[in-house]
Amino acid sequence: MDIIKQLAAELSVREGQVQAAVNLIDEGNTIPFIARYRKEATGALNDEVLRNLNERLAYLRNLEEKKEQVIHAIAEQEKLTPELEKQIREAETMVAVDDLYRPYRPKKRTRATMAREKGLEPLAELIMTQEGDRPIEEAAAAFVDEEKGVSSVEEALAGARDIVAEEVADRADLREGIRSWTFKRGLLTVRAKDEKTESVYETYYRFNEPISSLTGHRILAINRGEKEKFLTVKVDAPADPIVGAMVRTLVTGENESAADQMKEAVRDSYNRLLAPAIERDIRSTLTETAQEGAISVFGKNLKQLLMAPPIAGKTVLGWDPAFRTGCKLAVVDPTGKVLDTVVVYPTEPQKKIREAKKIVSGMIKKYGISLISLGNGTASRESEQVIVEMLKEIPEHVSYVIVNEAGASVYSASKLATEEFPEFDVGQRSAASIARRLQDPLAELVKIDPKAIGVGQYQHDMNQKKLEETLGGVVEDCVNAVGVDLNTASAPLLSYISGVSKTVAKNIVAYREENGRFHTRKELLKVPKLGPKAFLQCAGFLRIPGGDEPLDNTSVHPESYDAARKLLVDLGFDPEMMQAGGLKQLRSTLNKTVSGKEEKKEALAEELGIGVLTLDDIVDELEKPGRDPRSDMPAPILRTDVLEMKDLKEGMVLKGTVRNVIDFGAFVDIGVHQDGLVHISEMSNRFIKHPMEVVSVGDVVNVKVIGVDLKKKRISLSMK
Repeated sequence: MDIIKQLAAELSVREGQVQAAVNLIDEGNTIPFIARYRKEATGALNDEVLRNLNERLAYLRNLEEKKEQVIHAIAEQEKLTPELEKQIREAETMVAVDDLYRPYRPKKRTRATMAREKGLEPLAELIMTQEGDRPIEEAAAAFVDEEKGVSSVEEALAGARDIVAEEVADRADLREGIRSWTFKRGLLTVRAKDEKTESVYETYYRFNEPISSLTGHRILAINRGEKEKFLTVKVDAPADPIVGAMVRTLVTGENESAADQMKEAVRDSYNRLLAPAIERDIRSTLTETAQEGAISVFGKNLKQLLMAPPIAGKTVLGWDPAFRTGCKLAVVDPTGKVLDTVVVYPTEPQKKIREAKKIVSGMIKKYGISLISLGNGTASRESEQVIVEMLKEIPEHVSYVIVNEAGASVYSASKLATEEFPEFDVGQRSAASIARRLQDPLAELVKIDPKAIGVGQYQHDMNQKKLEETLGGVVEDCVNAVGVDLNTASAPLLSYISGVSKTVAKNIVAYREENGRFHTRKELLKVPKLGPKAFLQCAGFLRIPGGDEPLDNTSVHPESYDAARKLLVDLGFDPEMMQAGGLKQLRSTLNKTVSGKEEKKEALAEELGIGVLTLDDIVDELEKPGRDPRSDMPAPILRTDVLEMKDLKEGMVLKGTVRNVIDFGAFVDIGVHQDGLVHISEMSNRFIKHPMEVVSVGDVVNVKVIGVDLKKKRISLSMK
């Protein structure tokens, strides 16, 4: 297989782009670095395409390695033919290679193995060929041998049929055909183990659906119900047509008695060997496909959450609500420093509401708090009521935001939180995290295992290695897209920067604590274990505001500094103007200089020693140095009043924030502590295959209430 050609076809890009990307990956370059600083080589492939390419590259290389192993193993048995080798080399999946290898794979002791040991293989051959005029029973009589354990003609025929059944089951073409037929025509049948038992899986207690139309979320739900022993699951295939087709293919001889034995062996082969194996294959494929889809959705949701815009320049009060142990509060200044912490008890059982209001209003006045970040966990509703009442009573203008606190408790009990806040208990740490994730979601959420952030579905049922790799890649892409301040970034945040390992990230922080702030990117080379190769990968993503080199506060890579300075001089700009941010006309000046002609632009880029794509990136960055891509995302909704679920009426139109997107819809926070569901059928007046065609996590949307079930705490919403 030509891997480069295969990847180009799968990704719909040029072979040259694929070859360049593969070369860069093989040289040890990271995906963010290739996507941002090697655009000329790859033709500007973005990070998503590059990650897909990298994943498929690994699969196809493993596939080629598997093929070589299989060919070698069959050759050692002296059974490799040119035709078989050609089939193996042309196979496009691991399953296809396994099917071809199956007849030659060392087997555990089977009924067919024992029959071969009794010398019945020649009789099996007579049944498979169905040749000759002599009844097969007469031929079988010659194989009756008490010493070998064959005491009758029927035993001889039964053993021969076992060999035939295994031979038939091992045929790659038959397996693939039956697998395909079953997938197209089969049903997934689900039943309750006990219909009287109530569970969340009641939808599937009597469930039948064509395998070909099953959706990913249904497959994952059924799998979980089966694992938890509420459901039994079976693949129902059209057995008679399949066996009939097998008989027509395999029963071709003129010996009727042998043909009858062959038909019996074929039926046994399907029922005993093929059908169970095909069922396992199909269930495995369905699960794998469903998991891949769910992991992809999880990754996209996570990206939207991480890229939520920061709320800069505000002192925030983080509020971690609780009942018995009290609500933990933490005041965090605009730089993320914790100024004060306290515990108040406005909720049951103490219900010291007046005292809590007095303490909080005093903190608002003392620290100039303008925003409260309220976690959406236990006692959030009661805490919100107290906050709203208090905001109406004080002269200061303060708003609040309900923040998804998923993962805050995981972080607060972690080793990292203990190192960051050794003097705080877990509640205080959690309150500080809730405040910070409003100030800068990306910087705070990178401290938490992405699986704990709560924007996926069935994440605990997935391939954990694949999930971890995908989510880690998403976090890495987000961190590098935004860039980080080298002088304030935490070690967890730095560890996601291209080329920076966890050890090097800790070394950067240690160097900073020992030597003071970094003044130039070049100082990174003094950090232990951060050599020239790592510097090449990471330098462009690390910012130094107010440093000695203005370009160090941009995404311009140090390798392009000379080109950037020469460009400024050629266009009549003083490089020192970068400090004052006076380069707003750079793009228009460039366009005038090249008169809108691409060949002039290419000549200028060549003169500067860079490509046209890099030239455009430099101009964009110098016009808006330090621009945060998150500023384009919808800002969180600031609230000053409370809305309760009982206040909702059908027909109400509200503004809400999308909290989670799943296969069958999206959950939207409309400020009542119970997210409402917009089913996929209520998202658009046009047909959509997936909710992500319409919404993303963090989007602010207008929704109409179409149903409220107070007892079950369910809210149905529509975006139509």
